Amino acid sequence: MGAVKPQDLWEDSADAWAAFVEEGDKNRDLLLDPVMLRVCGDVHGARVADIGCGEGRFARMLAKRGASVIGIDPTRGLIRVASRKAGSPRYVLARAEEIPLVSGETDLVVTYVTLVDIEGYREAIAEMARILRPQGRLVVANLNPFVTARMTGWHKGTNGEYLHYPVDDYLEERGERIAWRGLDIVNYHRPLSAYFEAFLGAGMILRRFEEPAPSRQAIRAAPGLAQNLRVPFFYVAEWQKGA
Repeated sequence: MGAVKPQDLWEDSADAWAAFVEEGDKNRDLLLDPVMLRVCGDVHGARVADIGCGEGRFARMLAKRGASVIGIDPTRGLIRVASRKAGSPRYVLARAEEIPLVSGETDLVVTYVTLVDIEGYREAIAEMARILRPQGRLVVANLNPFVTARMTGWHKGTNGEYLHYPVDDYLEERGERIAWRGLDIVNYHRPLSAYFEAFLGAGMILRRFEEPAPSRQAIRAAPGLAQNLRVPFFYVAEWQKGA
């Protein structure tokens, strides 16, 4: 990665990310949204923090369901986009490793495919736990670590058929610079055990763990989602803070 700072890369990629989300991401729209909203449950009147809120898409969805939402993100360009959008969330420029909220302030914390972007994930998870009230919940969507273990994508046959998805160096924690759809950013790989140790070490209790599979309707709308039946790219977990 050289001397380039990952956060500087995100600043340079903010417009490309906002455009990508505006166009629509089938993985979010058809695969993850239904699961995330179901696991979050009834949020009416709840105090919610969206950590790594980006351009504010999911924060706005929760606000429309009656939650009082604060979005936290370290990227100025994305906070500017989020603030221009209609809706009631409040947005704060801050790192997940140093969340500027009072301990026990929130009922629910969500992080929607952002842990792969956070360098200090242990500190960030401890901060998410800190701002939760006792018995508060943390709902996580993230890339499955066997997907990030070797970010080369599917190996294909001579006719373009999907053969297998390679996994290598799984236990090695590392950041890897990737470029796609106009973005040039760093994603971080950690084994699932490292994430679980961080959550458990922060006093969190695992209540639910799912690897979302696309519905038949979703596959009809976006045939590429069928790949998730062979390799589930994402997981959704619900953690609860102890008393």
